[in-house]
Amino acid sequence: MVHQHDESTANEVSTTTQLPSYGSSEEPRVYKVGCPPQKNFAREFRDTLRETFFHDNPLRQYKDQSGLAKFMMALQFLFPIFEWGRCYNLRKFKGDLIAGLTIASLCIPQDIGYSKLANLDAQYGLYSSFVPPLIYAAMGSSKDIAIGPVAVVSLLIGSLLQNEVDPVKNKEEYLRLAFTATFFAGITQAALGFLRLGFLIEFLSHAAIVGFMGGAAITIALQQLKYVLGIKSFTKKTDIISVMRSVWTSAHHGWNWQTIVIGITFLAFLLLAKYIGKKNRKFFWVPAIAPITSVILATLFVFITRADKQGVQIVNHIKKGINPSSVHKIYFTGPFVAKGFKIGVISAMIGLTEAVAIGRTFAALKDYQLDGNKEMVALGTMNIAGSMTSCYIATGSFSRSAVNFMAGCQTPVSNIIMSAVVLLTLLVITPLFKYTPNAILGSIIISAVIGLVDYEAVILIWKVDKMDFIACMGAFFGVVFASVEIGLLIAVSISFAKILLQVTRPRTVLLGNLPGTTIYRNTDQYPEARHIPGVVIVRVDSAIYFSNSNYVRERTLRWLTEEEEKAKAEGQSKINFLIIEMSPVIDIDTSGIHALEDLYKNLKKRDIQLILANPGSIVMEKLLSSKLNEHIGSNNIFLTVADAVRFCTRKSMQEP
Repeated sequence: MVHQHDESTANEVSTTTQLPSYGSSEEPRVYKVGCPPQKNFAREFRDTLRETFFHDNPLRQYKDQSGLAKFMMALQFLFPIFEWGRCYNLRKFKGDLIAGLTIASLCIPQDIGYSKLANLDAQYGLYSSFVPPLIYAAMGSSKDIAIGPVAVVSLLIGSLLQNEVDPVKNKEEYLRLAFTATFFAGITQAALGFLRLGFLIEFLSHAAIVGFMGGAAITIALQQLKYVLGIKSFTKKTDIISVMRSVWTSAHHGWNWQTIVIGITFLAFLLLAKYIGKKNRKFFWVPAIAPITSVILATLFVFITRADKQGVQIVNHIKKGINPSSVHKIYFTGPFVAKGFKIGVISAMIGLTEAVAIGRTFAALKDYQLDGNKEMVALGTMNIAGSMTSCYIATGSFSRSAVNFMAGCQTPVSNIIMSAVVLLTLLVITPLFKYTPNAILGSIIISAVIGLVDYEAVILIWKVDKMDFIACMGAFFGVVFASVEIGLLIAVSISFAKILLQVTRPRTVLLGNLPGTTIYRNTDQYPEARHIPGVVIVRVDSAIYFSNSNYVRERTLRWLTEEEEKAKAEGQSKINFLIIEMSPVIDIDTSGIHALEDLYKNLKKRDIQLILANPGSIVMEKLLSSKLNEHIGSNNIFLTVADAVRFCTRKSMQEP
């Protein structure tokens, strides 16, 4: 007896001998389905655990190493800076220096603006671009990610926090809850990495993320209208109807024309700079320095003209100095702990999804591997440290990472350079932002989030998968017309609904023979594939579990009934055999075994023989354990559909 081949093609062509046509006198060699070796429970459990959590075999490099070597390798694993730092040189530093200075010029005005999205004072955005990037530079494995506050997470945490605490009336409690949420976000991210549960973030589908990000971008841009138009009294709600109502009701008395001129002029300048950088990559630095240039020019304009006396809202005061400790401000007891935990977990998952996606994108461009679990540990550790140093949630920024990549960064040292510039800003430059108009910050944020509306991806999603498109649009409209939380809930719900639909309603198809071959294919895909008289061949394209076993049995019987009616109407021979092609059935549980047993009994009453083709090793093992193979008959289990059909044809010819 020979062990079966697990390749998906084994169901169609024998891997040992090319089967001849049925009219040939040559007798092909037929292999029986192999029975896998028996495993004890402990070994089976260990193998399953290893494949689930350690599929990349992270401990293989420690094999046959000395104790000191293992310690150094473990240190390099936790702190990759010890690995790439050994071969760091002046040439790499030059690339990192240019990239670091470039992303610093972009992050400073963005950080001030994003802190407003989170309903925090401007300095907290700068704090979050100082400490977290330093931690990530030591622990992160991506060469290209630029760390700091991002628009979507800032909006999300601001929206969730203000549902619990008023940021104006209870400013101190709001700030403490923000640090608490950041702490639990870090704990969540680090725990997912240490426990190797990174696959959990995959449950938010790409389509749902595209819709959520696009909706969040629209919401963020609409929120900036209060700064661009100079509106002082503005709604705290984020849905488009409330925002537009607030905009139009203040049109006659609440708009400030000087603010509008500043906001629209510099928004046009920023969009032009982005267009120039996109058209010619040599000018990547133009959109990178445009925000800080806009801030400098707008600040000078307001200072010289004293436009703040004419109603133009300005930043006023940014607290000077390095990050103060905030350990004592984190809630470890009381009612706010649970609230902080909930907000932290939600924000952590969105931050992880964005950062890992960005890291993998640029890792693919530079052809190096990114360890998702290691990234989660790094991101979690930096947010835990950040929560204790007056930072709110930081993650990978796509716009800054793209600039970092195009500026020629070589290692995470570019994040250290950026942090050094932010430190200099906090110690020396913050008083110069006093006359910076809020309108320019709003314009910078609008120009930054426009790129999150990926209409090309939406068009592709529509073309490829309509169910994905529904998930995308559900998340988008949920964010735009309800709230960020509702949009996120819709995105997750539709993603899970799609998984459940695919699990509970797997595809089953009829197979037919391609003329002149021993290959059997889906008759819908290959209309020329011919049916074998007296035989129905059904392929089940999924594992058979409790959630779909009844459906698989009933759908298979319906295929059989339809083919029987068709054969009777066309005057063809009676159906005597039902072949189930089981190559795609990667697993089966007890409910699936019972479903097959019920199917066998049903067919036996109708005088139809059940035949299985190419069950996998796991399925075959469970067929043996349940003794279902004895009921069906070992002679009725074949390695390929071609072998099964040949058997059926011969048996039909032998019958009178």
